[in-house]
Amino acid sequence: MRPKASILDPSYTFSVSAYQTAAGTADIMSHILECYFSNVEGFMQDRMAEGLLKTCIEFGVKAIENPEDYEARANLMWASSWAINNFIKLGKVVQWSVHPMEHQLSAYYDITHGVGLAILTPHWMEYVLNDQTVEKFKAYGVNVWGIAANQDAYAIAKEAIQKTKAYFEAMKLPMTLREVGICDETHFDVMAEKASASLSKAYVALSKEDVKEIYRRAL
Repeated sequence: MRPKASILDPSYTFSVSAYQTAAGTADIMSHILECYFSNVEGFMQDRMAEGLLKTCIEFGVKAIENPEDYEARANLMWASSWAINNFIKLGKVVQWSVHPMEHQLSAYYDITHGVGLAILTPHWMEYVLNDQTVEKFKAYGVNVWGIAANQDAYAIAKEAIQKTKAYFEAMKLPMTLREVGICDETHFDVMAEKASASLSKAYVALSKEDVKEIYRRAL
């Protein structure tokens, strides 16, 4: 269900804990990334997405450091609305990639959704980086993280992935499944089977074995 309109009051989020603020920021970023990494390009949509990601990067840590920073809370709240109101995916074919994997993770383990996304996202990025996707990852690195464009595309892409991981770490989020108490592959098989059912038309199609490998790398 979606509202026709919403009134957003950032002051209501002052009491959100640092942990949940960080998890929420990771979730906002993931919503944007799911639309950004698409097999159909949309120039304006992607520039909007990059601006929203930069907003999260700028204000996520600030909101954690000062929970009553109105500007930080306001920008995060505004970004969260734009991340899921469908505008940045208009005209694009978008089959989300990381969310289906994380939904299974949260279904089988007691893990906060945004934390699961933060853990899985860098591993998914590394796994799908190839000759077909490297230019998009380069654009992500240059336009979102400010990496110099006059370098090898793969070098930029890999640095962008590392900066993504480092940002989640800066917000003090767990970055491995072991840190949240998942120390073995007990449920990986069924989780991967269920997640892969909706990933055949994702940015990079992922099979059951692909998803299992991403879970393994996240351990």
